[in-house]
Amino acid sequence: MSLSGRERRILAEIERALEREDPELARRVAAINRIESGGDVFPRACNDRFRMWALAHVWVIFSVGALVIVLLLLAVLTT
Repeated sequence: MSLSGRERRILAEIERALEREDPELARRVAAINRIESGGDVFPRACNDRFRMWALAHVWVIFSVGALVIVLLLLAVLTT
């Protein structure tokens, strides 16, 4: 069931009012709509945030990996 022209105008007016009153909420609603419509599988902000975290903590990630390898070698050599 499609919306009439009057209903579409009312919704557009509500959207414009929301954008004026709370732009952050309007941005989030638009992002949710893009995700649900299949336009954005992964939100870009989340992906960028993870990439920045990984770059900032790359030495920790490698250190933990090296520690795991050393402990595994130690366990194998002592058995």
